[in-house]
Amino acid sequence: MLLLTIAQAATVAVAPAAAAPSVQGVTTYGPEFFTDYRPANAAEMVSRLPGFTLDSGNSARGYEGAGGNVLIDGQRPAAKADSIDQQLYRMPASSVDHIDVIRGGAPGIDMQGKTVIANVVRKPGGGFHGLVALADSRLLEGRNYWAARAEGTGKIRDTALDGGVFFGNGQDGGLGRGSLTRVDATGKALEVGHIHAQGESTQAIANGALEQPLWGGRVRINGRVFSQVYDDDETDFIHLPDTHSETDHQDDNVFQTELGGRYTHGLGPRFSLESVLLRQDKRERYADRFIAPGDAQNFRQDTTTSESIARTVVTFQQSPVLSWEGGGEIAYNTLDNQLRFTQNGAAVRLPAANVTVEEKRGEVFGKAVWRVTPRLTIEGGLRQEGSNISSSGDVALQKTLYFTKPRLLFTWSPGPDTQVRARFERAVGQLDFGAFVASASLTSGTVTAGNPNLVPEQDWVSEVAVERRFWGKGSLVVTLRHSQITDVVDTAVFFGFEAPANIGNGSKDEETVSLTLPLDKVGLAGAQFQASSTWRQSEVTDPTTHKPREITALHPIGWDLHFTQDLPAKRLTWGIDVFGQTRERYFRSTDVNTYKYGTFVSPFIEWKPRADLAVRVELDNAEHRPFKREFDHYDGTRDASPLASTLVRKEYPSQVFYVRLRKLFGA
Repeated sequence: MLLLTIAQAATVAVAPAAAAPSVQGVTTYGPEFFTDYRPANAAEMVSRLPGFTLDSGNSARGYEGAGGNVLIDGQRPAAKADSIDQQLYRMPASSVDHIDVIRGGAPGIDMQGKTVIANVVRKPGGGFHGLVALADSRLLEGRNYWAARAEGTGKIRDTALDGGVFFGNGQDGGLGRGSLTRVDATGKALEVGHIHAQGESTQAIANGALEQPLWGGRVRINGRVFSQVYDDDETDFIHLPDTHSETDHQDDNVFQTELGGRYTHGLGPRFSLESVLLRQDKRERYADRFIAPGDAQNFRQDTTTSESIARTVVTFQQSPVLSWEGGGEIAYNTLDNQLRFTQNGAAVRLPAANVTVEEKRGEVFGKAVWRVTPRLTIEGGLRQEGSNISSSGDVALQKTLYFTKPRLLFTWSPGPDTQVRARFERAVGQLDFGAFVASASLTSGTVTAGNPNLVPEQDWVSEVAVERRFWGKGSLVVTLRHSQITDVVDTAVFFGFEAPANIGNGSKDEETVSLTLPLDKVGLAGAQFQASSTWRQSEVTDPTTHKPREITALHPIGWDLHFTQDLPAKRLTWGIDVFGQTRERYFRSTDVNTYKYGTFVSPFIEWKPRADLAVRVELDNAEHRPFKREFDHYDGTRDASPLASTLVRKEYPSQVFYVRLRKLFGA
């Protein structure tokens, strides 16, 4: 984890007034709910919503599939790289009129494919609001990093403006000092050594937006520029079977731009129009150099990608309880990849090393939301997607794909504080262009070919969620989800190399429990406990052993705990965040690689001497959690060969003492 974010959420817990209840699936949280928390921005307000967990979206191609679960004034921002959480950090709390939490859908609201979303509604008008923040991160092993952020929002006549700049550096929290041991199948040591690894990154970000009336509607234009320089150095000192050292150095430089625009217009009392244009460009240069006695490997990769999206949606509000929506989206995506891999000066040819990929994709959709009774809402939708993908260079192919994606959602509220949601839909994943081209991790000895002939995973998803709200600000949500998967994307042998591949059908079951527990009633005034946990079971047929196994990279369990308490007399908030240990497992024809992450603990304290000034202190990685990698290597393919050796690499990233000073300006 790169410690570069300044605008972290300061969680303050004092018993707030209860939100306005609703048996119609929409709960409104007005300013009085957040007053005692003293939030500085909308992100801190969203973090206090009972039963709501922020999803900032993902980097999947396309607009619909990459959205988070927060709207601003009923609309999703026309941006992807500028994530919704960062936009909420830039929105002062004083500019927020109220927040609606929509559970299960509501007429006229685009749920972005989510079952629960938050809609942050801003006050009309408003003057200038600004923020300056400085942060310092000192690693207990000696290194020091800093960061600075400045942001502002304001209005000139009918034009609303906002923007910000960020510059800073930070460490790679997955690297540190540690040990390595390789043993054979009997446990006999074959290799012993210790590790010294560190990585750091420097980032610069600038973003801005303007919004104003245009042709009877409103237009918003936003832009973002992002630059990152990353360096990673590792030295392994080997003591057995002989004494030598192995070094690895990685560089990863990224430059990305994004320009987006959204236009909204009311087409009469019942119709509304929204159009979005979005363009992203990204260039990444990656290099990895590994040197050991008798072995010198060099991997260099230059990748350029672009994405262009146009989307239009028309909404018809037939009545207060029934709305219809229809529209379409087109996208054009490109990737150009140039790669060179040498070993001891000799070029090694990899499949799909130098390729150009183009994708033309279109989608039409329709949706209806019907509130049958004040307690029952039904949402139904249908999407039809088609795409044409072509590649040239090392791999020349062209294919056309079509997918039909139905969706049905039922929401039943037997009482004002209880809701049951049931969802059934066909979800189609977005292909990752990174899987189309070759890659390498020389420290683990892993070289992966590219495979442009992938098709996206398709999931038939069945889900039931039960939510119970209590004590005004407490909630318990239990979710059960089953996915029947077609064309699982995993790993198989492709032209003699491991590569991403569709390996057949599979299944996944998930059980999630989320709890928000106010502790005022047990004698801890102003205290709150939050916990969430997800258990996963998955199954797919291994292409090497032809036996059932779990799906690659899925965490069997993930959990986190958060405790906060506000001490208003002292103007302090203190607490602790805990992110539980987890693991990932990757299956290859001759190897099984397992990554284990220890529990991450971060106690904090925040002092607000004035409403516009805050000082926050944290001790990140207080438990000095380990990062463990296990590489099981077989003499041949896993179906016919015995285990030859197991390499265990265990690193301890440094603890970090973090201090942030934040000053607000304006009304």
